[in-house]
Order: sequence, then structure tokens, then C-alpha cells
Amino acid sequence: MKKNEDWDGKSRGGAFGYAFFIFLIRHAGIRMAYAFLSVVVIYFIPFAPKATKAVWFYNRHIRKYGFWQSLWKLYAHYYVFGQTLIDKMACKSGLEDRYGFDFENYEDFLQCLDAGPVIIIGAHVGCWEIGAAFFGKYASKLNVVLYDGEDKKIKGALQKMPMPYKVIELNEGGISSLLKMKILLDKGEYVCFQGDRYMETSPVLTKDLMGRLARLPQGPFVLAAKFKVPVVFYFAMRERGMRYAFHFTELKGCETVDSVADAYVDCLEHIMELYPQQWFNFYNLWK
Repeated sequence: MKKNEDWDGKSRGGAFGYAFFIFLIRHAGIRMAYAFLSVVVIYFIPFAPKATKAVWFYNRHIRKYGFWQSLWKLYAHYYVFGQTLIDKMACKSGLEDRYGFDFENYEDFLQCLDAGPVIIIGAHVGCWEIGAAFFGKYASKLNVVLYDGEDKKIKGALQKMPMPYKVIELNEGGISSLLKMKILLDKGEYVCFQGDRYMETSPVLTKDLMGRLARLPQGPFVLAAKFKVPVVFYFAMRERGMRYAFHFTELKGCETVDSVADAYVDCLEHIMELYPQQWFNFYNLWK
């Protein structure tokens, strides 16, 4: 499967960087990791040119910031992204009690999970993984669809930290992944997608997002319409301080691919307006 030309499926930073921050969190504390991050961010601006170009386009042409504001927001964008990575590693290291969490429509969401199979669609905003620990007994039924493009050394560092959910790797092949999803839904489990990142050879939908035409992966919305199971849009967003807000929106009355995608875009736009610097899709979605 060919990847999007501007996205290689890999996390930012190398294996040493991940291992170092894990060590720093465990032995010096989360706030010391934030302090070190404030310096590391400066390195990424010139040495991650594709990501920097995409964030610059987002700030200048989507958010419509001025030049100097865009320059400051570029630094802030990387810094907040780094904070979410540190937070994710901290929670996986058993330090979730250091954080505060707020939930929107949480009881309704749990009732939806209790009812049977669910398709959950998120986006590369905030830090969706940080909420996995708070799914409680439902976590064992979570199956996250991901492109398995991580460097083996990075995967090795991350796999030392337990994950409460299971992963469906897209590079297993389209048919086998689809069959696995169908089997899991038939068993009453939950399949989770990111609805804002596509592979170059995969079918896409073109939707107006933040005033410009953007390309979204067709797959999650086709499956949501085809399988006729409840659909929930889920976002975990970083607040000031060490707090996160979890947003759950159950989709009702949408039965076609376009209606599901349109509802998703509405929710995503709302989140992006509330948290403009937490869009972490580091390639140009609006080509």
C-alpha cells in the first residue's frame, strides 16, 4: 500500500528521543520533561521541513494569522504536540493521577458502548490515546485501526509501555483488515478510526473543512454507513495545565457516506475552533 507522499506513517522523533523522554519522565518528572521540550522544539522547526511547511500553511492560510503571529504559533504548535506525547508516555507509565480529566457526554457514550458494537472516529487533534486508560472495562474491546509505519526501534521503545487497546494494522492488506473489522463488530467490539488521514492510493472524499476543500479517507465513513452500527466521534483535547477534556458525540440519523462525513467535519471544525493549535496532522490536508 503506497503512503501519502507527505506522510510516512511514522511518529516524529527517533527511538533515542522517545527512550530519553521516557527516562526523563520516570526519573526527573513530567515538568522537567516539559522544560527540556521547550529547547528541543527549536530543533524540529528547521529539521522537520515537511511538517513545518504544513503547520505554516495551516497557521497562515487556514487560521489566517499574520506573519509574526504565525511564527510564534509555529513554535507553540510543536510545543503543545510535544506536551501531548510526554503526557501519553507519562500516563502509560502509571502517572495518570498527575492529570485532571473532564468528560463531555460520558454517560451517554458508555450507554452506547453497553448496547453493542460501535464505530469510533477521531482525528489527529489533541491526544486520543490518553483517554484509553479511562475506558475501563471497555478498553479490552477497543480495536484501533492504524497504519503500521513506525520505525522498529521506536516501536520497541513504545511497546515497553502497556496499551489497553488492540491494534489493527492496515498494512496487513485491505481485505484481511476489513474482514477482521467485520468479525470484531459482530462480536460486539469497537473499531476506532482516524478520519482525517488517508493513504495515497486509497479512495478519498473531498469536503469543505475550515473554508477550504480537504481530502479525507473514504474508508471510515463507508464502513460507518455500511455496517449500520452506532457511530461516535471522539476527541481528547489538552486544556491549560495538566488537564484533558474528552468530547464524545453520538451520530444519529445519518445513513449515507456523505451524511456521516458531513457530520464528522462539523464536529472536527468545532474542535479545531476550540483548540486551534492542536491540529497535529503534519501534512497538507488542503491540497
